[in-house]
Amino acid sequence: MPKKTAMPENVTPEIEETPAPRGQGASRVYESLKTDILSMVLPPGEPLDETSLSARFSLSRTPIREALQKLVADGLAATLPNRTTIVSMIDIAGLPDHLDALCLMHRITARLAAERATRPQIQGLLDHQNSFVEAVRSDDIPGMIAINHDFHLAIADIAGNRYYRDLMARLLNDGIRLQRLYYRALGDRLPQEYVDEHDQLIDALNARDADKADRIARQHAQQVADQIRRFVAIAEADQIILG
Repeated sequence: MPKKTAMPENVTPEIEETPAPRGQGASRVYESLKTDILSMVLPPGEPLDETSLSARFSLSRTPIREALQKLVADGLAATLPNRTTIVSMIDIAGLPDHLDALCLMHRITARLAAERATRPQIQGLLDHQNSFVEAVRSDDIPGMIAINHDFHLAIADIAGNRYYRDLMARLLNDGIRLQRLYYRALGDRLPQEYVDEHDQLIDALNARDADKADRIARQHAQQVADQIRRFVAIAEADQIILG
């Protein structure tokens, strides 16, 4: 059973000088903890103690509890039988199945999106890509993760099959911390050719070239999967606990 531990040293206490409007306190706690979890400042298995978090954010337990419940709903935290809440573990054993399914969904949704994309939808993807490029330039890893998530989910929306969309959303959400491992495997600097893959995919969708969209989506998903597998293999060799 995980022990209660002090907040990691690189997590800065946050002081709230005036009470936040109802609901905003929980939202602020959620966003802050989500960033810490995705950046691995709070590692898998780290206890999320309500008392410590109340002190960190200068809030009562009610908004803390609301934030933790949302993290649990997102799969970023887990509640143990003794009601202790921890940062959820990464399912390393299920990694091959996850990556295979994600690669397949990237291909299916890209192919369908190439057949159905409208001009406003293409513009929406371009807007996502512009934000992604800016995040890359700023070395904003949490921003890169969030925008990449929204970019690929937008393609699934364009594909127009709600079952595919729901599965893609689940895979993206379940694997959101794997994206952090992906960037770590690249030294937190995304090569330009990987940034360009989004542009190439948008061009294929705009040209209604389903075969090309399928090919680029497969290539993009495969290189991400390979980088993640490489990082996990190194982590296991160095006995770094991921899950």
